[in-house]
Amino acid sequence: MMIADPAESLRQAERRLQAAQLASDVDALDGLIEDTALFTGPDGNVLSKRDDLDAHASGYQVMSRVEEEDLRVLVTARTGVTWFLGTLEGTFGGERLAARMRYTRTWTRDDRAGWRIVAAHATFVADGDAPAEE
Repeated sequence: MMIADPAESLRQAERRLQAAQLASDVDALDGLIEDTALFTGPDGNVLSKRDDLDAHASGYQVMSRVEEEDLRVLVTARTGVTWFLGTLEGTFGGERLAARMRYTRTWTRDDRAGWRIVAAHATFVADGDAPAEE
């Protein structure tokens, strides 16, 4: 289904990503991430799409909660940016993690594949920090 409003279609793509992360749905994640995408984690390490998919497929990363608190989008031509703020819970490498996180994701859009992530950055956010005003 094609959505006329590019900003709304990007919001929906971001929410499909969140659902795929929660379910460790590697096929859905594969379709939402460009093959050349790179991710900067909160520790500063840069990871590839393959690293991300392998973490889900192997059980290294298992999400039990992805709760969106704030989602902002910016769309220009065939590029979009999302700013997600929310709480994540799960296990990473067997270690339990519960954290408030901010993700900034850069997306590209084409008529065939729709929105796909090309770059992302994640950071921890202290509890009580409010989102900036628009």
